[in-house]
Amino acid sequence: WRGVSLEDGSEVFKSQVYADGTNNIGEFLAIVEGMRWLIRKKKDWPIFSDSKNALLWVKKKKCNTNLIRTSKNKALFDLIEEAEEFLAQNEQLFPLCKWLTETWGENPADFGRK
Repeated sequence: WRGVSLEDGSEVFKSQVYADGTNNIGEFLAIVEGMRWLIRKKKDWPIFSDSKNALLWVKKKKCNTNLIRTSKNKALFDLIEEAEEFLAQNEQLFPLCKWLTETWGENPADFGRK
């Protein structure tokens, strides 16, 4: 996952690739990382995602994935737990918005692979 500024199209953060993940988990973790980035940079931008599931999970402060935890994806599940802890300890400070792919085209954070 990554975060892209809609002001200038620059990549503001990018994760490594994790084994045995899902798009929705990546979107969930990207939203949470985006919140952390905005806090550090003292910005109040909205956060966009094209994943309804990830937006809902963030609002509920729980990654509700059906993915089974294995030795291959342990690091990813550790990040999920850390993200859920962050959400439990922090109010939703930024507007969470659904990216309207049909209207705006592909989300620029999606690596152009959809």
